[in-house]
Amino acid sequence: MRLGVNLWTLSLIAACAFVACGDRDAMRATQPSESADEVAEAGEHAAQPEARDEIPAEKTEEEIPEPLFPRGLVAKEPGVSPGYVLFSPLLSSTTYLVNNEGDVVKSWSSEYSPGGGIYMLPNGNLLRPGRDPERLLFSSGGTGGILQEIDWEGNVVWEWRFSDDTRVQHHDIEPLPNGNLLVLAWEVKSSEEARRAGRRADRIPEQGLWPDWLLEVEPIRPNDAKIVWEWHSWDHLVQNRDPGAENYGDPAEHPRRIDINAGSDAPEIDADELAQLQAIGYVPENATADDLESDFLHTNAVAYNARLDQIALSVPVLGEIWIIEHATTTEEARGPRGDLLYRWGNPTAYGRTDAGGKRFFYQHDVRWIPDGWEGAGNLMVFNNGDGRAEESFSSIDEWTPPLAADGTYALEEAAPFGPSELAWQFVADEPSEFFSPFISGAHRLANGNTMICSGVGGRFLEVTRSGEIVWEYRNPFSGSVRNADGSSPQPGLDKRPYAVYRATRIAEDHPGLANRKLSPLDPQPAWLQIAARANEEPKQP
Repeated sequence: MRLGVNLWTLSLIAACAFVACGDRDAMRATQPSESADEVAEAGEHAAQPEARDEIPAEKTEEEIPEPLFPRGLVAKEPGVSPGYVLFSPLLSSTTYLVNNEGDVVKSWSSEYSPGGGIYMLPNGNLLRPGRDPERLLFSSGGTGGILQEIDWEGNVVWEWRFSDDTRVQHHDIEPLPNGNLLVLAWEVKSSEEARRAGRRADRIPEQGLWPDWLLEVEPIRPNDAKIVWEWHSWDHLVQNRDPGAENYGDPAEHPRRIDINAGSDAPEIDADELAQLQAIGYVPENATADDLESDFLHTNAVAYNARLDQIALSVPVLGEIWIIEHATTTEEARGPRGDLLYRWGNPTAYGRTDAGGKRFFYQHDVRWIPDGWEGAGNLMVFNNGDGRAEESFSSIDEWTPPLAADGTYALEEAAPFGPSELAWQFVADEPSEFFSPFISGAHRLANGNTMICSGVGGRFLEVTRSGEIVWEYRNPFSGSVRNADGSSPQPGLDKRPYAVYRATRIAEDHPGLANRKLSPLDPQPAWLQIAARANEEPKQP
Protein backbone atom coordinates (compact mmCIF):
# COMPACT_ATOMS: atom_id res chain seq x y z
CA MET A 1 0.00 0.00 0.00
CA ARG A 2 1.62 3.24 -1.07
CA LEU A 3 0.17 5.94 1.11
CA GLY A 4 1.89 8.81 -0.67
CA VAL A 5 1.77 11.02 2.42
CA ASN A 6 4.26 12.93 4.51
CA LEU A 7 5.14 10.69 7.44
CA TRP A 8 6.00 13.67 9.62
CA THR A 9 2.37 14.74 9.22
CA LEU A 10 1.24 11.20 10.02
CA SER A 11 3.27 11.12 13.22
CA LEU A 12 1.26 14.05 14.56
CA ILE A 13 -2.12 12.45 13.98
CA ALA A 14 -1.96 10.07 16.92
CA ALA A 15 -1.86 13.02 19.30
CA CYS A 16 -4.61 15.08 17.70
CA ALA A 17 -7.03 12.79 15.86
CA PHE A 18 -9.74 12.81 18.52
CA VAL A 19 -9.52 16.55 19.09
CA ALA A 20 -9.57 17.25 15.36
CA CYS A 21 -12.78 15.28 14.98
CA GLY A 22 -14.66 17.07 17.77
CA ASP A 23 -16.01 20.52 18.53
CA ARG A 24 -13.40 23.21 18.98
CA ASP A 25 -14.73 23.81 22.51
CA ALA A 26 -14.86 20.13 23.50
CA MET A 27 -12.70 19.07 26.44
CA ARG A 28 -11.88 15.68 27.88
CA ALA A 29 -14.03 14.58 30.79
CA THR A 30 -13.17 12.82 34.01
CA GLN A 31 -14.25 9.20 34.31
CA PRO A 32 -17.69 8.52 35.81
CA SER A 33 -17.75 7.60 39.49
CA GLU A 34 -19.69 4.36 38.94
CA SER A 35 -17.65 1.32 37.99
CA ALA A 36 -18.08 -0.24 34.57
CA ASP A 37 -19.10 -3.50 36.28
CA GLU A 38 -21.98 -1.79 38.07
CA VAL A 39 -23.26 -0.18 34.90
CA ALA A 40 -22.93 -3.42 32.95
CA GLU A 41 -24.87 -5.28 35.63
CA ALA A 42 -27.64 -2.69 35.48
CA GLY A 43 -27.77 -3.04 31.72
CA GLU A 44 -28.35 -6.78 31.91
CA HIS A 45 -32.05 -6.16 32.59
CA ALA A 46 -32.61 -4.60 29.16
CA ALA A 47 -35.30 -6.21 27.03
CA GLN A 48 -32.89 -7.07 24.22
CA PRO A 49 -29.62 -9.06 24.52
CA GLU A 50 -27.68 -7.13 21.90
CA ALA A 51 -25.44 -5.26 24.35
CA ARG A 52 -23.57 -8.39 25.39
CA ASP A 53 -20.17 -7.25 24.06
CA GLU A 54 -20.33 -3.65 25.19
CA ILE A 55 -18.70 -3.74 28.63
CA PRO A 56 -17.08 -7.05 29.60
CA ALA A 57 -17.27 -7.92 33.27
CA GLU A 58 -13.49 -8.13 33.55
CA LYS A 59 -12.96 -4.63 32.17
CA THR A 60 -12.42 -2.12 35.00
CA GLU A 61 -13.38 1.51 34.96
CA GLU A 62 -9.75 2.57 34.61
CA GLU A 63 -9.34 0.42 31.47
CA ILE A 64 -12.22 2.06 29.60
CA PRO A 65 -10.59 4.61 27.26
CA GLU A 66 -11.29 8.20 28.19
CA PRO A 67 -13.47 9.67 25.42
CA LEU A 68 -13.88 13.13 24.00
CA PHE A 69 -17.05 14.50 25.58
CA PRO A 70 -19.83 15.18 25.14
CA ARG A 71 -20.88 11.90 23.51
CA GLY A 72 -24.33 11.15 22.13
CA LEU A 73 -26.56 13.90 20.71
CA VAL A 74 -24.76 17.24 20.43
CA ALA A 75 -27.08 19.30 18.21
CA LYS A 76 -30.50 19.06 16.58
CA GLU A 77 -31.77 22.03 14.57
CA PRO A 78 -34.77 22.73 12.30
CA GLY A 79 -34.27 21.22 8.86
CA VAL A 80 -32.83 17.88 9.96
CA SER A 81 -34.01 14.90 7.92
CA PRO A 82 -36.66 12.74 9.61
CA GLY A 83 -35.48 9.22 10.23
CA TYR A 84 -32.70 7.25 11.87
CA VAL A 85 -28.97 6.53 11.63
CA LEU A 86 -27.48 3.03 11.28
CA PHE A 87 -23.90 2.29 12.37
CA SER A 88 -21.61 -0.32 13.92
CA PRO A 89 -18.57 0.76 16.00
CA LEU A 90 -15.40 -0.92 14.79
CA LEU A 91 -14.55 -2.44 18.17
CA SER A 92 -18.06 -3.76 18.74
CA SER A 93 -20.07 -6.72 17.50
CA THR A 94 -23.29 -4.69 17.90
CA THR A 95 -25.05 -2.58 15.25
CA TYR A 96 -27.21 0.34 16.39
CA LEU A 97 -30.15 2.30 14.99
CA VAL A 98 -30.61 5.69 16.68
CA ASN A 99 -33.31 8.33 16.22
CA ASN A 100 -32.83 12.07 15.85
CA GLU A 101 -32.93 12.47 19.63
CA GLY A 102 -29.89 10.20 19.95
CA ASP A 103 -31.88 7.34 21.47
CA VAL A 104 -31.18 3.74 20.48
CA VAL A 105 -34.39 2.28 19.04
CA LYS A 106 -32.98 -1.01 17.76
CA SER A 107 -29.77 -3.05 17.94
CA TRP A 108 -28.50 -6.27 16.43
CA SER A 109 -25.84 -8.58 17.81
CA SER A 110 -23.20 -10.56 15.93
CA GLU A 111 -20.19 -12.68 16.82
CA TYR A 112 -17.88 -10.43 14.80
CA SER A 113 -16.65 -6.88 14.60
CA PRO A 114 -17.71 -5.14 11.35
CA GLY A 115 -15.72 -5.86 8.21
CA GLY A 116 -16.95 -2.86 6.21
CA GLY A 117 -20.14 -1.07 5.20
CA ILE A 118 -23.48 -2.25 6.65
CA TYR A 119 -26.90 -1.99 5.02
CA MET A 120 -30.58 -2.26 5.87
CA LEU A 121 -32.37 -4.34 3.23
CA PRO A 122 -35.90 -3.59 2.00
CA ASN A 123 -37.26 -6.37 4.25
CA GLY A 124 -35.67 -4.78 7.33
CA ASN A 125 -32.89 -7.34 7.61
CA LEU A 126 -29.35 -6.21 8.33
CA LEU A 127 -26.61 -6.99 5.80
CA ARG A 128 -23.27 -6.91 7.56
CA PRO A 129 -19.68 -7.95 6.74
CA GLY A 130 -17.79 -9.36 9.71
CA ARG A 131 -14.08 -9.52 10.48
CA ASP A 132 -12.93 -13.14 10.38
CA PRO A 133 -11.00 -13.40 13.68
CA GLU A 134 -8.96 -16.33 12.34
CA ARG A 135 -7.85 -14.68 9.11
CA LEU A 136 -4.61 -12.92 10.07
CA LEU A 137 -2.65 -13.39 6.83
CA PHE A 138 -4.11 -10.27 5.17
CA SER A 139 -2.69 -7.68 7.55
CA SER A 140 -4.26 -4.51 6.24
CA GLY A 141 -7.07 -2.27 7.42
CA GLY A 142 -10.57 -3.17 6.27
CA THR A 143 -10.23 -6.95 6.31
CA GLY A 144 -13.57 -8.77 6.58
CA GLY A 145 -14.14 -12.30 5.31
CA ILE A 146 -17.62 -13.12 6.64
CA LEU A 147 -20.96 -11.91 5.26
CA GLN A 148 -24.10 -12.10 7.40
CA GLU A 149 -27.77 -11.31 6.97
CA ILE A 150 -29.54 -10.84 10.31
CA ASP A 151 -33.32 -10.57 10.55
CA TRP A 152 -35.26 -8.07 12.67
CA GLU A 153 -35.44 -10.51 15.58
CA GLY A 154 -31.68 -10.98 15.58
CA ASN A 155 -31.51 -14.38 13.89
CA VAL A 156 -28.65 -15.01 11.44
CA VAL A 157 -30.50 -16.17 8.32
CA TRP A 158 -27.42 -16.26 6.08
CA GLU A 159 -23.70 -16.47 6.80
CA TRP A 160 -21.06 -17.01 4.13
CA ARG A 161 -17.33 -17.12 4.73
CA PHE A 162 -15.18 -15.80 1.88
CA SER A 163 -11.81 -16.04 3.54
CA ASP A 164 -8.79 -18.29 3.10
CA ASP A 165 -5.06 -17.94 2.48
CA THR A 166 -5.53 -16.89 -1.16
CA ARG A 167 -8.51 -14.49 -1.01
CA VAL A 168 -10.62 -12.53 1.46
CA GLN A 169 -13.53 -10.07 1.38
CA HIS A 170 -12.58 -6.58 2.53
CA HIS A 171 -14.07 -3.14 3.19
CA ASP A 172 -17.36 -2.91 1.33
CA ILE A 173 -20.28 -4.72 -0.23
CA GLU A 174 -23.23 -3.42 -2.24
CA PRO A 175 -26.75 -4.91 -2.39
CA LEU A 176 -28.13 -5.13 -5.94
CA PRO A 177 -31.78 -4.78 -7.03
CA ASN A 178 -31.91 -8.48 -8.01
CA GLY A 179 -31.02 -9.59 -4.48
CA ASN A 180 -27.39 -10.36 -5.28
CA LEU A 181 -24.40 -8.59 -3.74
CA LEU A 182 -21.28 -6.93 -5.06
CA VAL A 183 -18.32 -7.93 -2.91
CA LEU A 184 -14.82 -6.43 -2.77
CA ALA A 185 -12.00 -8.94 -2.23
CA TRP A 186 -8.24 -9.30 -2.32
CA GLU A 187 -6.66 -12.16 -4.25
CA VAL A 188 -3.03 -13.22 -3.94
CA LYS A 189 -0.64 -13.00 -6.89
CA SER A 190 2.80 -14.50 -6.37
CA SER A 191 5.99 -12.50 -6.65
CA GLU A 192 6.70 -14.28 -9.93
CA GLU A 193 3.27 -13.33 -11.31
CA ALA A 194 3.89 -9.74 -10.25
CA ARG A 195 7.26 -9.73 -12.04
CA ARG A 196 5.72 -11.11 -15.23
CA ALA A 197 3.01 -8.46 -15.08
CA GLY A 198 5.64 -5.69 -15.09
CA ARG A 199 5.73 -4.62 -11.45
CA ARG A 200 8.99 -2.94 -10.43
CA ALA A 201 11.29 -5.67 -9.13
CA ASP A 202 12.31 -3.60 -6.11
CA ARG A 203 8.66 -3.19 -5.13
CA ILE A 204 7.65 -6.83 -5.19
CA PRO A 205 7.44 -8.29 -1.68
CA GLU A 206 8.24 -11.95 -1.15
CA GLN A 207 4.57 -12.70 -0.47
CA GLY A 208 3.50 -11.12 -3.77
CA LEU A 209 0.70 -8.61 -4.41
CA TRP A 210 -2.97 -8.40 -3.38
CA PRO A 211 -4.84 -6.91 -6.35
CA ASP A 212 -8.50 -6.07 -5.88
CA TRP A 213 -11.20 -8.33 -7.22
CA LEU A 214 -14.91 -7.53 -7.51
CA LEU A 215 -17.46 -10.31 -7.57
CA GLU A 216 -21.23 -10.56 -7.71
CA VAL A 217 -22.65 -13.31 -5.52
CA GLU A 218 -26.08 -14.86 -5.18
CA PRO A 219 -26.74 -15.76 -1.52
CA ILE A 220 -27.76 -19.38 -0.95
CA ARG A 221 -29.21 -19.65 2.54
CA PRO A 222 -28.25 -20.56 5.11
CA ASN A 223 -24.48 -20.65 4.54
CA ASP A 224 -23.47 -20.67 0.89
CA ALA A 225 -23.29 -18.40 -2.15
CA LYS A 226 -22.82 -18.67 -5.89
CA ILE A 227 -20.38 -16.38 -7.70
CA VAL A 228 -22.22 -15.22 -10.84
CA TRP A 229 -19.91 -12.46 -12.14
CA GLU A 230 -16.32 -11.32 -11.64
CA TRP A 231 -14.09 -8.39 -12.48
CA HIS A 232 -10.36 -8.52 -11.71
CA SER A 233 -8.17 -5.42 -11.66
CA TRP A 234 -5.29 -7.75 -12.64
CA ASP A 235 -6.85 -8.19 -16.10
CA HIS A 236 -6.53 -4.49 -16.93
CA LEU A 237 -2.93 -3.53 -16.30
CA VAL A 238 -0.39 -1.45 -18.18
CA GLN A 239 3.27 -0.69 -17.42
CA ASN A 240 6.14 1.14 -19.09
CA ARG A 241 9.03 -0.20 -16.99
CA ASP A 242 9.89 -3.52 -18.64
CA PRO A 243 9.51 -4.05 -22.40
CA GLY A 244 10.02 -7.78 -21.89
CA ALA A 245 7.17 -8.16 -19.41
CA GLU A 246 3.44 -8.38 -20.00
CA ASN A 247 1.22 -5.29 -20.31
CA TYR A 248 3.93 -3.08 -21.78
CA GLY A 249 2.77 0.31 -23.01
CA ASP A 250 2.55 4.00 -22.18
CA PRO A 251 -0.05 4.60 -19.42
CA ALA A 252 -0.84 8.02 -20.91
CA GLU A 253 -1.81 6.31 -24.17
CA HIS A 254 -3.89 3.73 -22.31
CA PRO A 255 -5.81 5.86 -19.79
CA ARG A 256 -8.48 3.21 -19.29
CA ARG A 257 -5.97 0.70 -17.96
CA ILE A 258 -4.29 0.51 -14.54
CA ASP A 259 -0.57 1.28 -14.26
CA ILE A 260 0.76 -1.48 -12.01
CA ASN A 261 3.57 0.86 -10.97
CA ALA A 262 1.51 3.98 -10.32
CA GLY A 263 2.53 5.33 -6.94
CA SER A 264 5.51 3.01 -6.64
CA ASP A 265 7.98 5.91 -6.84
CA ALA A 266 7.17 6.81 -3.25
CA PRO A 267 10.03 6.02 -0.85
CA GLU A 268 10.08 2.57 0.70
CA ILE A 269 8.80 2.39 4.26
CA ASP A 270 11.44 1.61 6.89
CA ALA A 271 10.88 0.16 10.36
CA ASP A 272 10.49 3.54 12.07
CA GLU A 273 7.95 4.73 9.53
CA LEU A 274 6.03 1.45 9.80
CA ALA A 275 5.85 1.94 13.57
CA GLN A 276 4.39 5.42 13.03
CA LEU A 277 1.75 4.04 10.68
CA GLN A 278 0.84 1.37 13.22
CA ALA A 279 0.64 3.94 16.00
CA ILE A 280 -1.85 6.15 14.17
CA GLY A 281 -3.99 3.24 12.99
CA TYR A 282 -3.26 3.07 9.28
CA VAL A 283 -2.21 -0.57 9.52
CA PRO A 284 -2.64 -3.39 12.06
CA GLU A 285 -0.13 -4.04 14.81
CA ASN A 286 1.05 -7.22 13.06
CA ALA A 287 1.50 -5.58 9.65
CA THR A 288 4.88 -5.65 7.94
CA ALA A 289 6.39 -3.42 5.28
CA ASP A 290 5.73 -6.23 2.81
CA ASP A 291 2.02 -6.11 3.70
CA LEU A 292 1.94 -2.45 2.70
CA GLU A 293 3.62 -3.23 -0.59
CA SER A 294 1.24 -6.13 -1.26
CA ASP A 295 -1.94 -4.09 -0.77
CA PHE A 296 -1.02 -1.75 -3.61
CA LEU A 297 -4.53 -0.46 -4.44
CA HIS A 298 -6.55 -0.85 -1.20
CA THR A 299 -9.95 -0.27 -2.84
CA ASN A 300 -12.26 0.74 0.01
CA ALA A 301 -15.76 1.34 -1.43
CA VAL A 302 -18.11 0.06 -4.12
CA ALA A 303 -21.32 1.68 -5.40
CA TYR A 304 -23.82 0.61 -8.07
CA ASN A 305 -25.91 2.73 -10.45
CA ALA A 306 -28.88 0.65 -11.65
CA ARG A 307 -29.91 3.07 -14.39
CA LEU A 308 -26.45 2.99 -15.97
CA ASP A 309 -25.60 -0.57 -14.89
CA GLN A 310 -22.20 0.76 -13.84
CA ILE A 311 -20.04 0.33 -10.75
CA ALA A 312 -17.93 2.96 -8.99
CA LEU A 313 -14.84 2.03 -6.97
CA SER A 314 -12.78 4.14 -4.56
CA VAL A 315 -9.03 3.50 -4.91
CA PRO A 316 -7.38 5.61 -2.19
CA VAL A 317 -3.74 4.64 -2.73
CA LEU A 318 -3.94 6.22 -6.19
CA GLY A 319 -6.33 8.99 -5.11
CA GLU A 320 -8.86 7.97 -7.75
CA ILE A 321 -12.47 6.98 -8.35
CA TRP A 322 -12.96 4.39 -11.10
CA ILE A 323 -16.13 3.46 -12.97
CA ILE A 324 -16.49 0.11 -14.73
CA GLU A 325 -19.23 -1.55 -16.73
CA HIS A 326 -21.42 -4.20 -15.11
CA ALA A 327 -23.40 -5.21 -18.21
CA THR A 328 -20.82 -7.76 -19.27
CA THR A 329 -20.20 -11.44 -18.86
CA THR A 330 -17.26 -12.50 -16.73
CA GLU A 331 -15.39 -13.40 -19.90
CA GLU A 332 -16.11 -9.98 -21.45
CA ALA A 333 -15.00 -8.31 -18.22
CA ARG A 334 -11.55 -9.85 -18.67
CA GLY A 335 -11.09 -8.03 -21.98
CA PRO A 336 -11.35 -4.44 -23.25
CA ARG A 337 -14.98 -4.10 -22.10
CA GLY A 338 -13.68 -4.52 -18.58
CA ASP A 339 -11.26 -1.60 -18.88
CA LEU A 340 -12.09 1.55 -16.92
CA LEU A 341 -14.93 3.63 -18.36
CA TYR A 342 -13.93 6.64 -16.28
CA ARG A 343 -11.47 7.72 -13.60
CA TRP A 344 -11.07 10.94 -11.67
CA GLY A 345 -9.08 12.39 -8.80
CA ASN A 346 -5.45 12.00 -9.83
CA PRO A 347 -4.52 12.18 -13.54
CA THR A 348 -0.85 11.50 -12.76
CA ALA A 349 -1.88 7.90 -12.03
CA TYR A 350 -2.24 7.46 -15.80
CA GLY A 351 0.47 9.83 -16.97
CA ARG A 352 -1.67 12.89 -17.64
CA THR A 353 -1.87 16.21 -15.81
CA ASP A 354 -4.16 19.19 -15.51
CA ALA A 355 -4.23 22.46 -13.61
CA GLY A 356 -6.12 20.85 -10.74
CA GLY A 357 -3.55 18.11 -10.14
CA LYS A 358 -4.28 15.51 -7.51
CA ARG A 359 -7.64 16.12 -5.83
CA PHE A 360 -8.28 13.13 -3.59
CA PHE A 361 -6.19 12.20 -0.57
CA TYR A 362 -7.05 8.73 0.70
CA GLN A 363 -10.76 9.18 0.01
CA HIS A 364 -13.60 6.86 1.12
CA ASP A 365 -17.23 6.04 0.35
CA VAL A 366 -17.92 6.96 -3.27
CA ARG A 367 -21.66 7.20 -4.07
CA TRP A 368 -23.88 8.39 -6.87
CA ILE A 369 -26.56 10.92 -5.95
CA PRO A 370 -29.97 9.36 -6.76
CA ASP A 371 -32.20 10.62 -9.56
CA GLY A 372 -34.57 13.40 -8.50
CA TRP A 373 -32.37 14.60 -5.63
CA GLU A 374 -30.18 17.69 -5.35
CA GLY A 375 -27.16 17.02 -7.57
CA ALA A 376 -28.75 13.96 -9.22
CA GLY A 377 -26.25 11.90 -11.21
CA ASN A 378 -23.22 13.49 -9.55
CA LEU A 379 -20.65 11.54 -7.58
CA MET A 380 -19.62 12.24 -4.00
CA VAL A 381 -16.80 11.11 -1.70
CA PHE A 382 -15.46 11.75 1.76
CA ASN A 383 -12.06 13.21 0.87
CA ASN A 384 -10.03 12.36 3.96
CA GLY A 385 -7.40 14.93 3.04
CA ASP A 386 -4.33 13.33 4.54
CA GLY A 387 -1.32 14.67 2.66
CA ARG A 388 -2.77 17.83 1.12
CA ALA A 389 -0.02 20.27 0.26
CA GLU A 390 -1.38 23.11 2.40
CA GLU A 391 -2.57 21.25 5.50
CA SER A 392 -4.39 18.05 6.34
CA PHE A 393 -8.16 18.46 6.55
CA SER A 394 -11.18 16.52 5.36
CA SER A 395 -13.86 17.64 2.91
CA ILE A 396 -16.94 16.28 1.19
CA ASP A 397 -16.43 16.58 -2.57
CA GLU A 398 -19.16 16.38 -5.22
CA TRP A 399 -18.52 16.52 -8.97
CA THR A 400 -20.33 16.06 -12.27
CA PRO A 401 -18.77 13.37 -14.48
CA PRO A 402 -18.74 14.02 -18.28
CA LEU A 403 -21.42 11.40 -18.98
CA ALA A 404 -22.80 11.05 -22.52
CA ALA A 405 -26.28 9.80 -23.38
CA ASP A 406 -24.89 6.39 -24.37
CA GLY A 407 -23.27 5.85 -20.94
CA THR A 408 -19.72 6.66 -22.02
CA TYR A 409 -17.48 9.39 -20.61
CA ALA A 410 -15.87 12.12 -22.67
CA LEU A 411 -12.07 12.09 -22.89
CA GLU A 412 -10.11 14.45 -25.11
CA GLU A 413 -6.84 13.27 -26.64
CA ALA A 414 -3.85 13.76 -24.31
CA ALA A 415 -6.11 15.38 -21.70
CA PRO A 416 -7.30 13.90 -18.41
CA PHE A 417 -10.89 12.99 -17.66
CA GLY A 418 -13.04 15.91 -16.54
CA PRO A 419 -14.47 17.89 -14.94
CA SER A 420 -12.00 20.61 -14.06
CA GLU A 421 -13.95 21.84 -11.02
CA LEU A 422 -16.06 20.47 -8.20
CA ALA A 423 -19.83 20.98 -8.21
CA TRP A 424 -20.01 21.33 -4.39
CA GLN A 425 -17.78 20.95 -1.38
CA PHE A 426 -18.17 20.97 2.38
CA VAL A 427 -15.19 22.24 4.38
CA ALA A 428 -15.31 23.32 8.02
CA ASP A 429 -14.90 27.01 8.86
CA GLU A 430 -11.61 26.01 10.47
CA PRO A 431 -10.56 23.23 8.06
CA SER A 432 -8.10 21.48 10.36
CA GLU A 433 -10.85 21.00 12.98
CA PHE A 434 -12.68 18.61 10.64
CA PHE A 435 -10.18 15.86 9.88
CA SER A 436 -10.45 12.08 9.80
CA PRO A 437 -7.32 10.57 8.23
CA PHE A 438 -9.00 7.28 7.32
CA ILE A 439 -12.37 5.41 7.23
CA SER A 440 -15.43 7.81 7.09
CA GLY A 441 -18.17 8.51 4.53
CA ALA A 442 -20.86 10.86 3.20
CA HIS A 443 -24.05 10.67 1.18
CA ARG A 444 -26.76 13.01 -0.10
CA LEU A 445 -30.22 12.95 1.48
CA ALA A 446 -33.66 13.42 -0.07
CA ASN A 447 -34.08 16.92 1.40
CA GLY A 448 -30.82 18.12 -0.19
CA ASN A 449 -28.77 17.85 3.00
CA THR A 450 -25.68 15.65 3.28
CA MET A 451 -25.04 12.99 5.92
CA ILE A 452 -21.41 12.77 7.05
CA CYS A 453 -19.52 10.25 9.17
CA SER A 454 -16.15 11.52 10.38
CA GLY A 455 -15.10 8.02 11.22
CA VAL A 456 -11.98 8.27 13.39
CA GLY A 457 -13.80 10.22 16.11
CA GLY A 458 -17.18 8.58 15.51
CA ARG A 459 -18.73 11.97 14.73
CA PHE A 460 -21.90 12.12 12.60
CA LEU A 461 -23.15 15.34 10.99
CA GLU A 462 -26.02 16.38 8.77
CA VAL A 463 -25.25 19.59 6.90
CA THR A 464 -27.20 21.81 4.51
CA ARG A 465 -25.99 22.92 1.08
CA SER A 466 -24.75 26.13 2.72
CA GLY A 467 -22.72 24.13 5.24
CA GLU A 468 -24.94 24.65 8.28
CA ILE A 469 -24.86 21.78 10.77
CA VAL A 470 -28.45 20.79 11.58
CA TRP A 471 -27.67 17.53 13.42
CA GLU A 472 -24.61 16.26 15.25
CA TYR A 473 -24.09 13.03 17.16
CA ARG A 474 -20.96 11.49 18.63
CA ASN A 475 -20.93 7.72 18.86
CA PRO A 476 -20.91 6.80 22.57
CA PHE A 477 -20.46 3.06 22.00
CA SER A 478 -17.32 0.96 21.94
CA GLY A 479 -16.62 -2.72 22.58
CA SER A 480 -14.03 -5.37 23.29
CA VAL A 481 -14.01 -7.66 20.23
CA ARG A 482 -10.60 -9.21 19.51
CA ASN A 483 -9.00 -11.48 16.93
CA ALA A 484 -8.01 -15.02 17.82
CA ASP A 485 -4.51 -13.84 18.76
CA GLY A 486 -5.84 -11.06 20.99
CA SER A 487 -5.11 -8.23 18.55
CA SER A 488 -7.57 -5.50 17.58
CA PRO A 489 -9.93 -6.45 14.72
CA GLN A 490 -8.97 -3.31 12.84
CA PRO A 491 -5.82 -1.16 13.16
CA GLY A 492 -5.33 1.51 15.78
CA LEU A 493 -8.71 1.16 17.48
CA ASP A 494 -7.46 0.87 21.04
CA LYS A 495 -6.48 4.52 20.64
CA ARG A 496 -9.77 5.34 18.87
CA PRO A 497 -12.42 3.33 20.75
CA TYR A 498 -15.40 5.14 19.19
CA ALA A 499 -14.32 4.85 15.56
CA VAL A 500 -17.01 3.99 12.99
CA TYR A 501 -16.32 2.88 9.43
CA ARG A 502 -19.50 4.47 8.05
CA ALA A 503 -22.89 5.74 9.24
CA THR A 504 -26.01 5.69 7.06
CA ARG A 505 -29.17 7.77 7.34
CA ILE A 506 -32.27 5.52 7.19
CA ALA A 507 -35.33 7.48 6.05
CA GLU A 508 -38.48 7.08 8.12
CA ASP A 509 -40.27 5.76 5.01
CA HIS A 510 -37.62 3.10 4.32
CA PRO A 511 -39.54 -0.08 3.34
CA GLY A 512 -37.62 -2.06 5.95
CA LEU A 513 -39.23 0.04 8.70
CA ALA A 514 -42.82 -0.36 7.50
CA ASN A 515 -45.13 -1.48 10.34
CA ARG A 516 -42.22 -1.53 12.80
CA LYS A 517 -42.69 -0.03 16.24
CA LEU A 518 -39.60 2.07 16.93
CA SER A 519 -39.36 3.56 20.40
CA PRO A 520 -36.30 4.14 22.60
CA LEU A 521 -34.99 1.02 24.32
CA ASP A 522 -35.56 1.11 28.07
CA PRO A 523 -33.04 1.04 29.55
CA GLN A 524 -30.66 2.37 26.95
CA PRO A 525 -27.44 0.34 26.37
CA ALA A 526 -24.84 0.53 29.11
CA TRP A 527 -22.21 2.47 27.15
CA LEU A 528 -24.77 5.24 26.60
CA GLN A 529 -25.51 5.32 30.32
CA ILE A 530 -21.79 5.81 31.03
CA ALA A 531 -21.56 8.60 28.44
CA ALA A 532 -24.65 10.36 29.82
CA ARG A 533 -23.25 10.39 33.35
CA ALA A 534 -19.77 11.42 32.23
CA ASN A 535 -21.26 14.26 30.16
CA GLU A 536 -22.53 15.70 33.45
CA GLU A 537 -19.17 15.43 35.23
CA PRO A 538 -17.09 18.60 35.65
CA LYS A 539 -14.68 18.85 32.74
CA GLN A 540 -10.93 19.26 33.15
CA PRO A 541 -9.68 22.71 32.04
